[in-house]
Amino acid sequence: MTPLNGFTSDANNTLPLYVLDRDGFAAWNAQQPAAVQAWLAAQQFTATHTSVALLPGADGIAGAVLGVGDHADAYAYAHAPFALPAGTTWKVANPLDPISATNLQLGWGLGSYRFARYRKPLRAPAQLLASPSQEVLDVVTACLRVRDWVNTPTEDMGPQQLEDAARELVNAHGGALEVIAGDELLELNFPTIHAVGRASHRAPRLIVLRWGKEDAPHLALVGKGVCFDTGGLDLKPADGMRNMKKDMGGAAHALALAGLVMAQQLPVRLTLIVPAVENAVGPDAFRPGEVITTRKGITVEIDNTDAEGRLILCDALTYASEQQPETIIDFATLTGAARIALGPDLPALFSNNDELANQWLQAGDATRDPLWRMPLWRPYLRYLNSGIADLANSGSRMAGSVTAALYLERFINEGQVWAHLDVYAWNDGERPGRPAGGEALALRSAWAMLKARYA
Repeated sequence: MTPLNGFTSDANNTLPLYVLDRDGFAAWNAQQPAAVQAWLAAQQFTATHTSVALLPGADGIAGAVLGVGDHADAYAYAHAPFALPAGTTWKVANPLDPISATNLQLGWGLGSYRFARYRKPLRAPAQLLASPSQEVLDVVTACLRVRDWVNTPTEDMGPQQLEDAARELVNAHGGALEVIAGDELLELNFPTIHAVGRASHRAPRLIVLRWGKEDAPHLALVGKGVCFDTGGLDLKPADGMRNMKKDMGGAAHALALAGLVMAQQLPVRLTLIVPAVENAVGPDAFRPGEVITTRKGITVEIDNTDAEGRLILCDALTYASEQQPETIIDFATLTGAARIALGPDLPALFSNNDELANQWLQAGDATRDPLWRMPLWRPYLRYLNSGIADLANSGSRMAGSVTAALYLERFINEGQVWAHLDVYAWNDGERPGRPAGGEALALRSAWAMLKARYA
């Protein structure tokens, strides 16, 4: 994994960093020497969001002002590590309340990231003199794990590597790991996972991690692990296939959240379930028009082989429901329709339980790690009608994210508390603190929600 950079405990040669919003800057600036005021005025610096101004001194840089917008947003500070000069170390010089100080550390850790597996970063981030809490370190680590896993090309991040990632969590925190792979999926009744993954040279598998005390509340996390999605025989065009290494982003979120739950010793009994496949094209690829009898016994007609994520998830969710957990949460890079509706930064939340949904939405507001609830509008089940089976895996272009969620809901037992997050897991371009590539979305808010629900 990419090391967690950006923090130092070495207090030598630190420079003062003033962390200010526009209102705070006006008061601070009024107390500065005339030369400093003139310097900042010449740059028209007013401490707007994601701005930085270096302060001159006799020997070079005397300090800096970091402009922030919303102090409760970790990303308000995340521009700092690469906006400030490489090789510099900074100490916060003005008082910050505990929430702002924590978010500064979160943002600094997130903003210091560059994916370094195949190419050395062009420069190192500036360092912050800080001793983050273990929780801050664990949260940042979880987010960076998602970025690393999603950024890694499929040849180095296939079903086996997802299994390895789960095994690393068990080795670090305890628990037990079970893996059902290849034709054993058929023997143990996981037919849709097998069907989607059978054409690849790498065996499909179901990864199941169990951790925690038997008498604790039971939480099940499920993540879509399509390590590459060609679209199958309904082949994607080149531009649609280009970044499909990220189609395991749901699994990355579930694995990272599981690691956070385990590292922070949340008092739950955790079951993590990841169906891991590669949706490849080959002589054994599943075909449009086939009918598969799922683990739940519901027959599904394959309308489109590019709607494969819901196929592997339906058997995984059935298995999760069989464990009778208190709560099931699944993460999936499931539909382009969710991105059209809400854009890349706002994951679509679907839930059959208002309390769970509201807890997550409130956590999203508090952490500034947002998501947006979408409706499980059951009349739209008509778009999944099949003429020869109980259900089709796809259908109309209408309400694509809603119909995908409705499909998944059919495999949740009645009365079971469930939430589904349709997440992009990706930054399309460079923004302050958000490098292009893999991204953890609604992961920090998921942790805040679970902590409030179970701690």
